[in-house]
Amino acid sequence: MSKSARNRVQRQNALTERTVPWGGIAFFAIIGVVAVVAVSFAFVEMRSSASSATAAINGITQKDNLSRDHVTTPVKYDTTPPMGGAHDPVWQNCDGRVYDKALRNENAVHSLEHGAVWITYKPDLAADQISKLKDKVDGTDYTFMSPYPGLDAPIALSAWGKQIKVQDASDSRVTAFLKQYVKGPQTPEPGAACSGAKDTP
Repeated sequence: MSKSARNRVQRQNALTERTVPWGGIAFFAIIGVVAVVAVSFAFVEMRSSASSATAAINGITQKDNLSRDHVTTPVKYDTTPPMGGAHDPVWQNCDGRVYDKALRNENAVHSLEHGAVWITYKPDLAADQISKLKDKVDGTDYTFMSPYPGLDAPIALSAWGKQIKVQDASDSRVTAFLKQYVKGPQTPEPGAACSGAKDTP
């Protein structure tokens, strides 16, 4: 091979030679590791926060494996007020509604299935206590309240499978329960409507 031919091959090899971009690979590898660590940390924090919120609400009663059957007949519930179970096909409107009369259990339970929190209170609860509850419900989507004859505590808050009874509307657990369970993780039908159904007691 002539000298000029050898030089031409060398020039071609030099032009076509590929070098491994170790700097770029290292940079993107580090970015990937940081992203994985950040996402993992956020996930752990989120789970921890949810656990803390639940743990902070003392006195919650819980029921699992509740029936979600639709029925048109009265249902005998094993808790008062009910916190889930078979229910009427029509839900009670729960878009921040304040009812001044007792509601039909079967319609209210359907609202719980949609992610609502139902606040019930003894009919003879003091007016200032009722007013405090109204402030929390009025205009707050996926909440509703009503008097409940025969209630064994001044106030009860019910979500699907969750319930707490308190003595006073100022109890910090009222707000904590609402924050945790309005459209919370217990909701069997996330995204289901809370309006456009039964609007009267």
